[in-house]
Amino acid sequence: MAEAEMEWRIVGYDGTTVIYETRVDVGQLTQSQVKALLMALTAKAGLTFDEILGAYAKRRTKIANNLLQVQRNGPHSIFTCGVGPQFIASIVLRGSRKSIRNKLLG
Repeated sequence: MAEAEMEWRIVGYDGTTVIYETRVDVGQLTQSQVKALLMALTAKAGLTFDEILGAYAKRRTKIANNLLQVQRNGPHSIFTCGVGPQFIASIVLRGSRKSIRNKLLG
């Protein structure tokens, strides 16, 4: 598939309620930038200053937490961050609601 046909679909959920949704051409953001964006959106949407600090603290320290950990699901670039709220980024075909992974699986 040509890169021009694909875009990042970024959706934020608070429970089952969509709180944010946008699409960006794949060429506009690298995977690293998408991960950083998910962390920033999650922090802005639902974390306290102390929770954000803990997310950047050294692991296994007293103040450390995993609240801004980005998970990659599968080989087709589906990234998630947060639990409440949660943000998800996936690569989709332009105009589609299904991720590339779902398109390939049927």
